[in-house]
Amino acid sequence: MLHLPELHERPVEDCGEGKFITSSTRMDFPATQPKPAADGKIIYYPPGVKEITDKITNDEVVKRLKMVVKTFMDMDQDSEDEKQQYLPLALHLASEFFLRNPNKDVRLLVACCLADIFRIYAPEAPYTSHDKLKDIFLFITRQLKGLEDTKSPQFNRYFYLLENLAWVKSYNICFELEDCNEIFIQLFRTLFSVINNSHNQKVQMHMLDLMSSIIMEGDGVTQELLDSILINLIPAHKNLNKQAFDLAKVLLKRTVQTIEPCIANFFNQVLVLGKSSVSDLSEHVFDLIQELFAIDPHLLLSVMPQLEFKLKSNDGEERLAVVRLLAKLFGSKDSDLATQNRPLWQCFLGRFNDIHVPVRLESVKFASHCLMNHPDLAKDLTEYLKVRSHDPEEAIRHDVIVTIITAGKRDLSLVNDQLLGFVRERTLDKRWRVRKEAMMGLAQLYKKYCLHAEAGKDAAEKVSWIKDKLLHIYYQNSIDDKLLVEKIFAQYLVPHNLETEERMKCLYYLYASLDPNAVKALNEMWKCQNMLRSHVRELLDLHKQPTSEANSAAMFGKLMTIAKNLPDPGKAQDFVKKFNQVLGDDEKLRSQLELLISPTCSCKQADVCVREIARKLANPKQPTNPFLEMVKFLLERIAPVHIDSEAISALVKLMNKSIEGTADDEEEGVSPDTAIRAGLELLKVLSFTHPTSFHSAETYESLLQCLRMEDDKVAEAAIQIFRNTGHKIETDLPQIRSTLIPILHQKAKRGTPHQAKQAVHCIHAIFSNKEVQLAQIFEPLSRSLNADVPEQLITPLVSLGHISMLAPDQFASPMKSVVANFIVKDLLMNDRSTGEKNGKLWSPDEEVSPEVLAKVQAIKLLVRWLLGMKNNQSKSANSTLRLLSAMLVSEGDLTEQKRISKSDMSRLRLAAGSAIMKLAQEPCYHEIITPEQFQLCALVINDECYQVRQIFAQKLHKALVKLLLPLEYMAIFALCAKDPVKERRAHARQCLLKNISIRREYIKQNPMANEKLLSLLPEYVVPYMIHLLAHDPDFTKPQDVDQLRDVKECLWFMLEVLMTKNENNSHAFMKKMAENIKLTRDAQSPDEPKANEKLYTVCDVALCVINSKSALCNADSPKDPVLPTKFFTQPEKDFCNDRNYISEETRVLLLTGKPKPTGVLGTVNKPLSATGRRPYIRTTGSETGSNISVNSELSSSAGNRSREQSSDISETGVSENDENPVRIISVTPAKTEPVKNKEINSDQATQGNSTERGKKRPATASGTENIHQKPEEKNVDETGPSLAAKTRRGRPPKPEPQGATAKNEETSKPPVRGRKRAAVSQESPGSLEAGNAKAPKQQDTAKKPAAAQRQIDLQRSQVLGSDGDSLLEIDSSPEYSQNAMDLFKACGSSQEDTEDTEIAEGGFLKVKRKLARKGRK
Repeated sequence: MLHLPELHERPVEDCGEGKFITSSTRMDFPATQPKPAADGKIIYYPPGVKEITDKITNDEVVKRLKMVVKTFMDMDQDSEDEKQQYLPLALHLASEFFLRNPNKDVRLLVACCLADIFRIYAPEAPYTSHDKLKDIFLFITRQLKGLEDTKSPQFNRYFYLLENLAWVKSYNICFELEDCNEIFIQLFRTLFSVINNSHNQKVQMHMLDLMSSIIMEGDGVTQELLDSILINLIPAHKNLNKQAFDLAKVLLKRTVQTIEPCIANFFNQVLVLGKSSVSDLSEHVFDLIQELFAIDPHLLLSVMPQLEFKLKSNDGEERLAVVRLLAKLFGSKDSDLATQNRPLWQCFLGRFNDIHVPVRLESVKFASHCLMNHPDLAKDLTEYLKVRSHDPEEAIRHDVIVTIITAGKRDLSLVNDQLLGFVRERTLDKRWRVRKEAMMGLAQLYKKYCLHAEAGKDAAEKVSWIKDKLLHIYYQNSIDDKLLVEKIFAQYLVPHNLETEERMKCLYYLYASLDPNAVKALNEMWKCQNMLRSHVRELLDLHKQPTSEANSAAMFGKLMTIAKNLPDPGKAQDFVKKFNQVLGDDEKLRSQLELLISPTCSCKQADVCVREIARKLANPKQPTNPFLEMVKFLLERIAPVHIDSEAISALVKLMNKSIEGTADDEEEGVSPDTAIRAGLELLKVLSFTHPTSFHSAETYESLLQCLRMEDDKVAEAAIQIFRNTGHKIETDLPQIRSTLIPILHQKAKRGTPHQAKQAVHCIHAIFSNKEVQLAQIFEPLSRSLNADVPEQLITPLVSLGHISMLAPDQFASPMKSVVANFIVKDLLMNDRSTGEKNGKLWSPDEEVSPEVLAKVQAIKLLVRWLLGMKNNQSKSANSTLRLLSAMLVSEGDLTEQKRISKSDMSRLRLAAGSAIMKLAQEPCYHEIITPEQFQLCALVINDECYQVRQIFAQKLHKALVKLLLPLEYMAIFALCAKDPVKERRAHARQCLLKNISIRREYIKQNPMANEKLLSLLPEYVVPYMIHLLAHDPDFTKPQDVDQLRDVKECLWFMLEVLMTKNENNSHAFMKKMAENIKLTRDAQSPDEPKANEKLYTVCDVALCVINSKSALCNADSPKDPVLPTKFFTQPEKDFCNDRNYISEETRVLLLTGKPKPTGVLGTVNKPLSATGRRPYIRTTGSETGSNISVNSELSSSAGNRSREQSSDISETGVSENDENPVRIISVTPAKTEPVKNKEINSDQATQGNSTERGKKRPATASGTENIHQKPEEKNVDETGPSLAAKTRRGRPPKPEPQGATAKNEETSKPPVRGRKRAAVSQESPGSLEAGNAKAPKQQDTAKKPAAAQRQIDLQRSQVLGSDGDSLLEIDSSPEYSQNAMDLFKACGSSQEDTEDTEIAEGGFLKVKRKLARKGRK
């Protein structure tokens, strides 16, 4: 027994009425009632205290007990006499009379006496019976419940009791009892139940002392006793009694060393052994672990390894519970668990890849807290978040974004660039919810760190890419994406609720810092909003007209158009119809809407109108009103929330400050020149959408100042703004008019070509006496033309061309003499300078000679002159078309004097092809374009020069998508199947998809279009395509399998897109067209047997493809197709053509056979191959900026989609090519060795195989090669292919039968056919590859080894052609956008070989490859 501290040293004062106060505690003690002893011993009572028996009243018992209490309080352990004297009394107080007394005052006083007795008689208690001791301590414990009510009169005595027990550690006596645990459990439960927020710190301290002494001085803590502590940590109990939780928390902290093994044993029993019956708290183990860890991690030193075991449980729900727990432990702010327990941390990170979706979801949610509380762990989390950002579950991808954005909004330094990159990727997610979260998250980051600059310039720079990325999303096809971008722009990029000056400053510098594609997207956004405003304006105009059937039909069409510009167009149609009905009934609503879309509506007025319209349509009884939401979407798109007259004035002032040098340009991160140029471009775009807002003298004065600046781009933009907005200048602002006219005259005569064009159009648009003004420009320019000074010709030619187009009645006739005497005779038919023979196929604009630029402008002048006249009465169009055709036949060298360079010839070919295509947009000229001229124009898309193909395809798509070109020109895209560059083929396919969808949509939206189906229905492109391919210069032998495979690839390139859907039984319709063509003759050469045979052969290939790809084509055609008479004769009555022009074996070869070997042109950072395309032969060279090629061969599959696949080839030696560097393939001689690695393609070609399958071409002198070589470059591959062979542009050289190759090159091995073949297998062209159909294999031809034979080893390396964009991003990027129209700029330049053309037999123009460089007649 321990020696106990003396409490009697604290004197007790009698305060009367039975109250006693110690000097240290001053407590009140109510009176109690005693009871006499029953054991017969003599009991000595303190002086003045009579005997306490059951015969007296309770009040008397209480009164006498108070005196006893005072006596025991005054006694100390050294009072031996008194101890002996009062021993019977002490025993008597433990009798049943007192312990079971029903009076609580009596029980309290007795408990106080007993507590003092244990103090006085320590270390030996006067009670020897264990049962009696147990009864006494249980009795005392029950009295402690009185501590609960602090306002009770007896609370001071209860406190004295607690204090006495805690100081004396009286309960330690119970350790000698066998069932002491029952007492301790009861004590702990009592103390935890009575503690409350009214207790002061002393009460809690005494309770802690009492309980901690029991825990720390005992032999251990039983499970029941541990439960009595831990139960207070469970959330349910914690919420009920916060003080009990705090008490348990402090108790555990104080006893951590003692209680930790007991806790470890408990969790071991439950977690590892699975004995949930050991405690009622087993189901709360994870909650307990979390609380214990928060209290003191040392409490769980032995438990954490058990959690690692649980993380690997086979039960998904159990893993989920552990992950939730550990997420809280690792993520809590002060936790260093991840550092202290790396194995557990790594095991936890593994749950990011758990098979159970909720586990992965919980792991991702944890990452947010972890990033915010433990930035040092971001590196560990990044890789796992990367994988989860591509999780198949939408919710997980969504939460990855939320995690990163939440951390980023807290502090941008918490998220690295890689994490932000994950969010960037998800802006193109296939699910709208994920895309929306990513876009909104990025927008919030941009607004916080860029607009508000909350974290300084470094943070702003870190997220500066966000504005560009968000605007790029406007190129997506989904209307939801477009609407969200518009919302983000209005709320985050340029908040519309800012004051006008602040808002325009924000817009001004945003526009100046955007990348070109983002600028195009923003321009397109304003354009779309303006177009929607126009639709709504036209709808309101229809409401003003009297009701009629035509009016209703027009109104319905307009409603459908508006619905397409809203989310979920299907539902939107119903809501728009309902809104239209409301407009018809409510004139006030109509007037509000008219005000909203009027050109003079200010931003503040727009805000009021939107709120007023929404208020009228709101229904208080319907909180969620989808109709109102849809109307709000419409109003938000058409309301001018950013731009009005005040805003334009603010923009102009900002630009003036930049010009004066007083603006904050440098602080905003842009140079003054950039700011001025971007500001003018911004104003130019807004002049299209908000022309009325510009009409002020102040604005025009600033624009005149810009016209006088040296920056050509600035002046050009200013002229265009005048052109778009100056309709009232002549009447309202005469001073501006008088200043503007001489400036426009000067720009039209001596400005840049673009300025001249805009100046002429500006004069034509805003001045009433435009004829006089234009004549003052036309006459001096037409007289001063001098071909000997070409650099001074370009601007006059541009001005003259546009003048003759805008005012044909006045200037068409005088222009005719200019065209005949100067343009054609003096300029186009003469080469005054000699081009640089550097082998380049394309040069930058600044390197093109002035003479060639003048010739290009001369060709454009011819076209503009004809487009102005719009008639062919003078047969000028026929002459022009013949001239353009001759230029194409001569490859751009019209004079054939060989003085013009390759790159200049490319420019002129492009100009000639584009000119024919431009003339075809005018019906009167389209009629006179012959099939031969059309075919020549079509072949430009297969030009040898990459840029020619690129720009021509861009122009073709732009005209087709606007329905300006006849349908036959869409057939030209079929030839893109021959393009060796994968990106070009992908772009062509996107163009086809867009064009076809636009035409089908147009037919649906315009009922009158059914009368023009022949020119609109996409399926009607099939006969044009068949005719074009039948006259393909590559198609010379109708029975040659390789040529037929080429034809099949071209057909399928178009048919694949057309056959995506079988709309109105279109498959059968196309089949019927092909069958009908076989009943006609080729109108181009009806009496030519070979020409008709080729036509019928192409028809059979088309039928073969259609039959193999569609099971629905055998149905009856919905209508009998009409064939174009320009290309096909009328079917003869007695003519029956049931002959099959391709054999069954050929049919099988086309569908399933081994693809032929194809060469590849290394272009645009990586060489690509495609089935059915022969190689472009290129020679090495060191000239920079050139289109250069080396003959190499890569085989590709004959699969239907093989054109989308490519083979990468190792390239060394980079040659510059303007936009994209070109890699020159290094050719290393190596010994021939069979290789069977399927990763290596047929990059290994043998010595004598110079022109792949075709005939061997004799080498020509280096001076006649298509690419100029330096002497040291000629021996790049002495044993390899003959590099001097000249190919025609856009197409590879024609092959001869395999036998011819074998005769000429006995030691050569033909290149492999097939996909990713490594070993060179020599099979005849008719051999088959195992495919969908079986066909007999032919014997391999004998291989003749040669001792000196060496093999070209083209070492391979992967060269990425893009930034790793997903398919969705490629399809939606600006280069692919039908709106931006710059479909092909992204791919840069390439290098292909040249072609020669000549007039061939058969009476029609034919393009043919030849070796000699002779002039053509």
